Amino acid sequence: MPELPGARGRPARGVRVTGSAPLDELLADWELVLDGPPLDSRTATVVPVRSRDGASAVLKVGGDDAESEHEHLALTRWDGDGAVRLLRADPRRRALLLERLGPASLEDVWDVQACEIVAGLYARLHRPTGAPFVRLTDYFAEPLAGLAALPRNAPLPRRLVEQAIGLGRDLAGDEASNGILIHTDLHYENVLLDADGTWRAIDPKPLSGDPHYEVAPLLWNRFDELAGDVRDGIRRRFHTVVDAAGLDERRARDWVVVRMMVNAWWQLSGEDPGPDEWLTTCVAVAKAVQD
Repeated sequence: MPELPGARGRPARGVRVTGSAPLDELLADWELVLDGPPLDSRTATVVPVRSRDGASAVLKVGGDDAESEHEHLALTRWDGDGAVRLLRADPRRRALLLERLGPASLEDVWDVQACEIVAGLYARLHRPTGAPFVRLTDYFAEPLAGLAALPRNAPLPRRLVEQAIGLGRDLAGDEASNGILIHTDLHYENVLLDADGTWRAIDPKPLSGDPHYEVAPLLWNRFDELAGDVRDGIRRRFHTVVDAAGLDERRARDWVVVRMMVNAWWQLSGEDPGPDEWLTTCVAVAKAVQD
């Protein structure tokens, strides 16, 4: 089973993804020329380009991962409303030609204000949907089983592990956890400013899911900024986005707890090794939203 989209959240920077078309081949086929150095991306090759008539764009070449399989379909559905506009796609070669946004991102905006901006994007991006987007609940069998199999001496609070298992099973059995097109990885770096001064999302890992699932990445990203104020800082972000988006506080909290413990399980499973402090971050976020 593929991993929970957006759950790991910390792939190594600079990864050149395999399983995709060679960049030179796409540049020739689409009559594009490079227009600068590669852009920062964790999971794809992303380069600025210009078309034969001089129009600027971005060419993104991803890998054969399940997370991004339907990225082009989500961008087509949004059609530039709240997200980057898709200009051309070749799903077989995992190639996307996108309008060029940025370079300003929400990384440069006060985190509380940035949470309000992201909450505003939810209303534009979250739309009823079904197949072919994968259902959020279909991703939970493996990580929930993994959490349940953790030994009691695992370096995680047992209370949080058991809480996440119970909440995850309840949410996985709730049809309200499916049916809405969600981005799943909507955080500060994935929101860029367009030429008109409008913030728009990039790099979706789309699912048919629950809008309340979206909140967690805003809490674990830019974590170093919360030094000395972790609990209150996380809670400020959480309540800001919940209130601004009109989400149900309890349901958003439940998803945060589940998602952070799933993140921790991926780390402990050895499939997604990361810095030791990542477990501390997962626990801190899960505790802060409910203390």
